[in-house]
Amino acid sequence: MEPITEHRLVSGLIVYGYLRLPAPAPARRAALTLALTSYCTWHELVLAGVFTDHTDDQVVTAAFAGLMDALGAAGSYGVVVPSPAHLGGPWTAQQRLERIAATGRRLMLLRGASTRRRVEYRTARTGRPADHRGPGDAHLR
Repeated sequence: MEPITEHRLVSGLIVYGYLRLPAPAPARRAALTLALTSYCTWHELVLAGVFTDHTDDQVVTAAFAGLMDALGAAGSYGVVVPSPAHLGGPWTAQQRLERIAATGRRLMLLRGASTRRRVEYRTARTGRPADHRGPGDAHLR
């Protein structure tokens, strides 16, 4: 895995968190936000905000639209999520991955995907996955 900032002459990279919670749960949101904050501190990133959705039936929700607007801002580095499941169900997650990849920003996971569901993030620059299987932006399998 490529180091995020440890070996680069950069500082203050701005990232945004994204959470998908099945129901409003203030304690769960606080715990996950703390986990995102700790991850960002460890990797020398600045967590500028956390967007939270409580639904999974649409690709573009209010929080995800806000995240996409924030990623479009100058100086944004990427989005951090606790796990691939926070992007939604398989179809919704696929659509969201493609939209994030299209911005050219990084997608960072606190916990990696299991061997059954692995997220592959393809950069907008190359359009190729890490294993160079073919063109495209991102996919969840």
